[in-house]
Amino acid sequence: MSNEVFSLCFMCTVRCPIRVETGENRVRWIEGNPHVPGIEGALCAKGSAGTALLEDTERLRYPVIRTGPRGSGQWKRASWDEALDFVAGRLKEIIAKHGARSVIFGERTNLNTHISKAFMKALGSPNHFTHDALCKGSVNTAFRTLTGLNDTQFGVDYANTRHIVLYGRNIFESLEIKPINNLLSAMEKGAKLTYIDPRATITASKADRYWMIRPGTDIALNYALMHVIIKEKLYDESFVQRWVLGLPELQAFVEPCTPGWAEAETGIPAGEIVTLAREMSAKKPSVVFHYGYRGTHHEDEIYFRRSIIILNALMGSIEAKGGLFFKKGMAAAGRKDLRKYTELEFPKITEPRFDGSGLAKFPIADSANGNPQALAEAILNEDPYPVKAFIVNRFEPLQSIPDTRATLKAFEKLDLIVTIDINFSEIAWQSDVVLPESVYLERGDSIQAASGLKPQLYIRKPAVSPIYDTKPGWLILKELASKLGTGKSLPYESIEDIWKFQLEGTGVAVEDFDKTGFVQLSEKPIWWDRKDGLKLKTPSGRIEFVSSLLEKSGFPSFPPYVPVPRPEGNRFKLLIGRSAPHTHVSTQNNMYLSELVPENVLWINTARAEKLGILDGARVEIVSPVGSGQLKAKVTDFIHPEAVFMLHGFGKTVPVQTRANARGVSDAALLENISDKVGGSPVYDSTMVSVRPAA
Repeated sequence: MSNEVFSLCFMCTVRCPIRVETGENRVRWIEGNPHVPGIEGALCAKGSAGTALLEDTERLRYPVIRTGPRGSGQWKRASWDEALDFVAGRLKEIIAKHGARSVIFGERTNLNTHISKAFMKALGSPNHFTHDALCKGSVNTAFRTLTGLNDTQFGVDYANTRHIVLYGRNIFESLEIKPINNLLSAMEKGAKLTYIDPRATITASKADRYWMIRPGTDIALNYALMHVIIKEKLYDESFVQRWVLGLPELQAFVEPCTPGWAEAETGIPAGEIVTLAREMSAKKPSVVFHYGYRGTHHEDEIYFRRSIIILNALMGSIEAKGGLFFKKGMAAAGRKDLRKYTELEFPKITEPRFDGSGLAKFPIADSANGNPQALAEAILNEDPYPVKAFIVNRFEPLQSIPDTRATLKAFEKLDLIVTIDINFSEIAWQSDVVLPESVYLERGDSIQAASGLKPQLYIRKPAVSPIYDTKPGWLILKELASKLGTGKSLPYESIEDIWKFQLEGTGVAVEDFDKTGFVQLSEKPIWWDRKDGLKLKTPSGRIEFVSSLLEKSGFPSFPPYVPVPRPEGNRFKLLIGRSAPHTHVSTQNNMYLSELVPENVLWINTARAEKLGILDGARVEIVSPVGSGQLKAKVTDFIHPEAVFMLHGFGKTVPVQTRANARGVSDAALLENISDKVGGSPVYDSTMVSVRPAA
């Protein structure tokens, strides 16, 4: 007999709604939730491979404690009590000697992040961080400098757009089902897609216009677009007059940034730049210059992302059908917000953060997420204080933070590393204790409030019981807190307790999710009045081209453009990215997905490869200032001559992950640890490398 469970996927961070068929405690089928508009049963390859994750014999199956040197793979199996007692005992010793501030908790943002933050508040440490800065910290900061709101408070009306411009936003290989379906629907109705990227991707193949731009010069293109838009008065005059502050200053700044000037920088013909500006204006305000998701490319990343948002403001495409919109939460639907455990009362923490977020190092970065790229430096230099313990939840610092060698060296100074994960990740292999989490199909998690034009609530319910001796992350933290004497800070015993706490006062009951897996809080899209209803959070209440946040912090709103050097000989700018089957660093060992893309290769331009004697499929050596490696070359015309490209997440070193071990090269081992000091993101696409045929 088969059972039906509505839940949320967690094969990537999008968390698509799913329908799961089960029988005899096995998952028989997974598909997209057929009741959710825009999903309607669809699921990507990653989501379909959830069954492989569940039944993988190479996943973590029970707690282990290290018995040999770090990285040796010498472990002993432990009971949960033994493992948690070990962790609690070591943490108590470390806190007694160095204070709670010496403990850091790092994780990939998830539905239970409010619980892990509460865990750290109760401990008395300011040092909780998420992966967000490594992905989109500068996008976040760019939005805050212009609107006072962060990037998560904005969305894109793909279904109704008439022209969308994507800057390396490889949407058809990042596989967000609902946005892709909506965009394809709009394109069927005549919407145009312009794609800009040094590499021709799947998204480029579906675009009406593709520009192979010089790496790192996107901001020059945008300044030229602004030049044309302002000079020819192509902007939405009424919207700009009502909501924008700083147009004269912008006009003066972009006056010398002509299309001819931009052509010399970007390689894009001046006439085509003018044509795009006019085309976008003709369709305004139902147009989108997409602000991107990963915003970790260049040292001026925040200014590039600001330039994209400014273009949207000039088009009046903010809170406009077919443009950008402010995401509406539960309050907009007349409901009380979901409760979070961080709302409970905790002792005030006065210690500074370890990473300089919100302080001198990253003064306007979002300290709610932190700046994990500062981890190794903080540990090695003991600045601003010694860091001695690191708790990691579903996060991979050794493949996500640039310069793996420095990170490994820093870990030698730690007294305790604890990993909570579902797989034997690189950091788990270096840990003192590994605590196995149940996979998403085996557990319930906190309810998700999905803000948008129609705010909704979604729930993850367990489809099957745990196959191995694993536990949900929220229960692991509760039990650890109890052993540390802070268990009262997490007042729950079960997932039902968590759901009841979250829903208190909302007028929604857990039973309301039973029929479809979600609760829709508004039947109609909620739009704010564009004349007087935009709820901006800047001091001026307007979109600040001249930013009070930047200027008060000593940063210019419009810094001078710095020309991008042109690499020659065997030198290239290294670019990284992703493919449709894999999620960052977490799916390379999946038994289904590893067959689709088993390793990464190095894309290199045909003409440059010929000069260097590099043949397609031959092994090449790639060397950076911090590391080196060997992998196969993909010789192609579909990448700019100044760049080489590799997929993120390969080059694994854990032998028990047999499908992924020693496949390809890790980009983190090659990347220099450089940051956009204003926006807060690390810089992933600016490391210069040399490439030669392998010996």
